[in-house]
Amino acid sequence: MSTLEQGIKDDVSWLEPLSIESLLQDAKPDPGRVKEILAKARMFHGLTPEEVAVLIRVEEPALLDELFHTAKEVKEEIYGKRIVLFAPLYISNVCKNECLYCAFRASNMDLVRRTLSYDEIAAETRSMIRTGQKRIVMLLGEAYPAEGFDYFLNAIRTVYETKEGPGEIRRINVEIAPLSVEDFRRLKAAEIGTYITFQETYHRPTYEQVHMAGKKKDFEWRLGCMDRAMEAGIDDVGLGVLFGLADWRFELLAIMQHAKHLEDRFGCGPHTISVPRIEPALGSDLSMRPPHAVSDADFKKIIAIIRLAVPYTGMILSTRENAEIRRDCLQLGISQISAGSRTDPGGYESKDHTNAQFCLGDHRSLDEVVRDLAAMGFIPSFCTACYRMGRTGQDFMDLAKPGDIKEHCNPNAISTFMEYLLDYASPETQAAGSKLVEELLSGMDSSHREFTADLIRQVKEGRRNVCI
Repeated sequence: MSTLEQGIKDDVSWLEPLSIESLLQDAKPDPGRVKEILAKARMFHGLTPEEVAVLIRVEEPALLDELFHTAKEVKEEIYGKRIVLFAPLYISNVCKNECLYCAFRASNMDLVRRTLSYDEIAAETRSMIRTGQKRIVMLLGEAYPAEGFDYFLNAIRTVYETKEGPGEIRRINVEIAPLSVEDFRRLKAAEIGTYITFQETYHRPTYEQVHMAGKKKDFEWRLGCMDRAMEAGIDDVGLGVLFGLADWRFELLAIMQHAKHLEDRFGCGPHTISVPRIEPALGSDLSMRPPHAVSDADFKKIIAIIRLAVPYTGMILSTRENAEIRRDCLQLGISQISAGSRTDPGGYESKDHTNAQFCLGDHRSLDEVVRDLAAMGFIPSFCTACYRMGRTGQDFMDLAKPGDIKEHCNPNAISTFMEYLLDYASPETQAAGSKLVEELLSGMDSSHREFTADLIRQVKEGRRNVCI
C-alpha cells in the first residue's frame, strides 16, 4: 500500500542528495582545517555536514590517529567507560517484503518460517533471563499473524510479565516496520524503550534496486517513519543504515541530515545510531557480495566521525562484527553492544540456527563478553534507570549534551553490573568484575564513591533494580 493510499503524505524534502554529492566533491582534507574541526568536536557541539565531509576525506595516518583519539576522548567525556549490553529477541521470520540482502524475504524457499506463540515467547524470555539479560530489542519480519499488530503488543506484554528467579527483562526496545501515527501511539502505550528502524539505504536508486516488492518498497513511507513516531510521542528513536548497499560516504552524510531534521523539528535528535554491515544471509547472493562493501578501516572511520558529529547519541554495534573489530570500535565511540545473540525465532531455546536472518561474527556468550569488557576496563551496564526516571527524549539530551549523564550512568551501571556478578556470572567473570569494581571505586572522589558504594551495598543485601 502506498503512502497516498494510506491518506498520509510524508514530507521528506529534508533529504538532499544533490547537497550530499556536492559536499563530497568539494571537501578538501587540509591538515589545518581537519585540526580545526577536531578542536571544535572536543567542545561537544557536534559537526556541520561540511565538517563531516572533510573528515570523510581524511586518509593521512597521523590525521586518522588524531581523529580516532578525539572520538575516544569525546565518548569517554560524555558516557564514561560504560558499555550498555542487550540482546535481540526475534519472534517471527515471516515477511512479505522482497529485500535482496535478507534471508527473511518472502520468496526465500530455503528458510523455514516460524511465528512464536506467547508461550514460546515466554520460554525464550526465560532463557535470556537465565543468562543475565535485562535489556532486549524485539524484532520480527514485516508480517503479522491473524491478530495483526495486537500480536506484537501482546508479545511485549508477555515479555514484561515473564520472570525467572531474581531476573526480568526491564526494557524492551523495538525494531519493527514503520507504523501509522495511531499505531505508534499504541506502541508507546506498551511502555517500550527506543523505537528503531533502519532506512537500510538513503540512496533512492539503490533502495529501489534492492527492495523489489512489499510495503517496504515505499521509500517515503520508511523515510518518514521517525517523524510519525515522534508525532505520536515516542521521544527516543534509533536510526541506522545497512552499510554495504551504497557508498558509505553518501550514507553517512544522509544519516546526519536525518539527525539534523529530527533535531530541528522536534528539538531532539536520535537516541541511537546503529552501524550494521551486510553479513552473509541464507539464500541471498547480494549479501555474499555486497555492492559497496565497507573495509574495516573505513568502518572505524565511520564510527569515529558519527561520534564527533552527534556526540550525544548512543552508538550501537551488533554481533554481526567479530570480537576483534568490536574491541577496536569500543575505543572509537560505541556505547551499546549486543551479546549472546540469536537472530532466529526460538534461537535461545534451540541449538539449530539455520533459519537466522544473517550470520553472526561474534559467537561468544554474554558471560564471555562481560568478562572481556571488564578486563578492558569498561563497565558492563544493564541499566534501564533513565526510562524509569523519565530521562528520555529532550530530558536525556539535556544531560547528555554537556556530559552530565555519566554522573547518573556510571553509578547505575556499576549497580547493575554487581547484580550480574552476583546472580549470573561464572567464577572467572566474578573475579574480573570484582577487581574492576574495586578499581572504579578507588578512582572516584569521595562523594561519588559514597553513593556508588551505597548502591552496591543494597544489591549485596538482596535488593535489585536500585538506581539514582
